[in-house]
Amino acid sequence: MGMSGLQIYKLLPKTNCKDCGFPTCLAFAMKLAAKQAELAACPHVSDESKAALAASSAPPMRAVTLGSGDKEIKVGNETEMFRHDKTFYHQPGIFLRVKDTQPAGEIAEAVAEAMSYQVERVGIMMELSGVAVENASGDKDTFVAAIEAAQGKANGKPFIIMTNDPHTAQAGLEAAGDKPLLYAANKDNWQEMAAAAKAAGASIAVYEPEGLTPLANLAEQVKGAGLEDIVLDPGARGAADSLQIFTQIRRLALTKNLRELGYPLIAFAGEGAESAEEEAIIAAQHVSKYGGLVVIDHFDPAVLYILLTLRLNIYTDPQKPIQVSPGLYEIGEPGPDSPLAVTTNFSLTYFSAAGELAASGMPSWLLISDSEGMSVLTAWAAGNFDAEIVAKAAKTFDVASKVNHRKIIIPGYVSTISGELEEEMPGWEILVGPREAVDIPKYLKQVWQN
Repeated sequence: MGMSGLQIYKLLPKTNCKDCGFPTCLAFAMKLAAKQAELAACPHVSDESKAALAASSAPPMRAVTLGSGDKEIKVGNETEMFRHDKTFYHQPGIFLRVKDTQPAGEIAEAVAEAMSYQVERVGIMMELSGVAVENASGDKDTFVAAIEAAQGKANGKPFIIMTNDPHTAQAGLEAAGDKPLLYAANKDNWQEMAAAAKAAGASIAVYEPEGLTPLANLAEQVKGAGLEDIVLDPGARGAADSLQIFTQIRRLALTKNLRELGYPLIAFAGEGAESAEEEAIIAAQHVSKYGGLVVIDHFDPAVLYILLTLRLNIYTDPQKPIQVSPGLYEIGEPGPDSPLAVTTNFSLTYFSAAGELAASGMPSWLLISDSEGMSVLTAWAAGNFDAEIVAKAAKTFDVASKVNHRKIIIPGYVSTISGELEEEMPGWEILVGPREAVDIPKYLKQVWQN
C-alpha cells in the first residue's frame, strides 16, 4: 500500500524551495501520494528517502511524451479506472495513418487537410494530435520519402513511425522530427528496435499479441535495454476483445500495481473495422476505455468533431467545471448605446450567449459574474447567481461607465430575480431576456431596438 501525503512529507527536505515545481514540500508530497508527480522532480531528497519513497512515488502508469514545444502531447500517468472517481488527466492522442504505398503528393495532401483541421468548443481548440506513417512498401527509401512528404504538412505535430525493420526504423526516425514513437518492438526484433529508439531519443511501442504475461515480459526486456518511455500494444483489434484486454491491463496497472503493464496503450481503430463507420465506433470506444494513442485510417471532419468532443468531455475534470474569467466582455465593437447582458461564467453558457450575440450583428456588452463555473439555473439554485451577485459584478467591472443607458438583460430562466435586482441597482431597468441563447438575435431585434 502506498504512503499517505503526510508520510511522504516527513521524508522530504521541507525547505519549500519550489525547485520541484510546486509551492511547498507538502503540496509536492500530496501529488506524489496521488501518483501525479515523480520523486525525481525534487533535486534535494536524500538517498535514504529515495529508497523509502521509490515505490510510493512512482505513478502506476508511465507518462510518455511525443513531440515538442506547443505541439507535444503527453499520454499515460493516469490514476483512475473511472473518470467519476476523480478525473482522467492526459487525453489520448488521435493520429491519422498514411502508408508509404500512397504517392507522395497524395500523402502530403491528406496530411495537410487533416492537420489543418481545427474546431473551437467552449474556448478550447480541438485538433488531431499527429501523423502515423506505415512502411507498407517494405522499402526504406520509399518510407523516408513518405515521412518527409508528411513532415512538410504536419504543422510540427509528432509522428508515429511504423516499421518492423530496425534499419528502416533508424532512417525513419531521423526524418521524423522530435520525440516520435517507434512502432513496434516485438519478440524477434526488440533489441535492435530498442537500440534505434534509444539513439534517436524516441519512445517505443511494444507489440505482443500472445498474452499479457509475454507482453509484460517483453516490456521489461525493452526497459532493461534503457528505454523508459514505452507504449503497449496487446494486439487486440475488434471492439469486444480490445475492450476486454485494455480494461484488464488498466486494472492490473492501477489496482494491482503491476508495473510491467503500467504504460499507455496504443489502438488501431481501422484494423478492427469493416467500414469507416465501424472504425469511428471503435475509435470512440478507445477514447473512452482506455487508449493512450488512437490511430485512425480515415479523415472525416464530421466524425472527427464527434471524437474530439467526446475526448474533451471525458477528459474534463468532473469536479472542476470549465469556466471563463468573470468580467465585462466586448462582443464585436460595442459602444455606449450597445446592449448589455449578463450571464454566468460556465464556459458553455458564455460561448453560447457570446456566439448568439455575435450572430445578431449587434455589437454588445456581456457581463460575466462568478458563478463558480455553474450554468444559469444551477447557479441560481445554489445561490451563486442572484440579484446581489449580479449587482456586485456590475459594480466591480464598472459597467455604468461603459454604457449611456441604464438597461441590463438577464437570462429568462432567472426572471424571478428582476425585482430584487431593481433594488440592488437603483435607476437601472431590468429586462428579462430569452431562456435559450438561440433566441437572443430575435430578442434584440424585437425588444432592444424597439
